[in-house]
Amino acid sequence: MKHFQSIQSRDKSAFDALYTGVSQEEIAQQIESLFAREGYSIKSGELGNRTYVKGNRVLRLLLGAFYKYFEFHVGIRNADADNVIASVTKTTSGMSGGVIGVSQVKTELIRLESLMSEV
Repeated sequence: MKHFQSIQSRDKSAFDALYTGVSQEEIAQQIESLFAREGYSIKSGELGNRTYVKGNRVLRLLLGAFYKYFEFHVGIRNADADNVIASVTKTTSGMSGGVIGVSQVKTELIRLESLMSEV
């Protein structure tokens, strides 16, 4: 069952997705499964407040835009009794990959927004 309601806010470094008819823990587990399917691993935090990474930071520094590295923080909180908000924030700018790297991180944030609308 799809629980996504809408994107509450969006800027160049983050977005908030609103979910309805689901608990905070359930949506956290679904989002964790989504990130795992997309190749992300857990860097830190507990369920509902985690930082996910994809790629290798050292290789990104050495190879620049030729090697992708993404890092996003996902925080989940109750908006009210029936709604849950998942906030996704990029925690790396992509500058180590130059202009192309910055564009890659921006594109990945947009892609994640699209994927999270399917939860």
